[in-house]
Amino acid sequence: MLLETSMHPQFLSNTYLMADGRGGPGAFVDAGGPVGPLLEAADRHAISPSHVLLTHHHYDHVCELEALTDRWPGLEVVIHPLEREQVSGATSTISPGEQLEVGGLRVRALHTPGHTAGMLSFVVQDGEGDGAQVFTGDTLFRGSVGGVRAPGHTTYADLHESIMTTLMGLDPQTAIRPGHTDPSTIAQEWETNPFIRVWRGLDPEGSEPCTALGEPATLVLLGPDYDGGHKAWVRWEDGRDDIVPGSQVQRGA
Repeated sequence: MLLETSMHPQFLSNTYLMADGRGGPGAFVDAGGPVGPLLEAADRHAISPSHVLLTHHHYDHVCELEALTDRWPGLEVVIHPLEREQVSGATSTISPGEQLEVGGLRVRALHTPGHTAGMLSFVVQDGEGDGAQVFTGDTLFRGSVGGVRAPGHTTYADLHESIMTTLMGLDPQTAIRPGHTDPSTIAQEWETNPFIRVWRGLDPEGSEPCTALGEPATLVLLGPDYDGGHKAWVRWEDGRDDIVPGSQVQRGA
């Protein structure tokens, strides 16, 4: 599979261009990174894009969508039905379990809610039998996980299910192409991701008192985030779990 990536210098969000090879159809995943390099790559590889696959509606993943549709007015822009109305350039929807073909690539949509209600991950396999890729949006990152405090979020329980059942259920050799920064694999995250290790029972939960978002809580885990900061798993006094920005946690409160 031919894969090109462009990352936004401020948002650190990735836009991907994929195809089964030179001189055929292709597709974009998200539209938040600078698309100029990908337009050049499409020309260089003689790719004719047919789709934009949106993982979710947040600005840092759709802000350059118009640049793509201006270049290729016939692009089909697909998103989960729950988020269709939140992206003005969306042209159609794709539901979990649906598949589409882009040249020799087979694309399957997975519902991975938590960060948003309609978050999709896309599993892509080429006809040559090369290893699968999964584009995880803001659900799973290298060494970290998505938060559940962004606009349109659902719950910690949803995020946990999306990662531990849906994504970790994929073949361990599947390459992870996250919505932000560096790639990984299912096997690597299973073994090294701090959140997954605690969920698996390999590492203990923390019990340090803290203040999170101005409220008393227990700090279960202060893990890394994709931007060099931290992501915090906290437990509120009523027993609910949450994933919040590490910058919103004061330790030892």
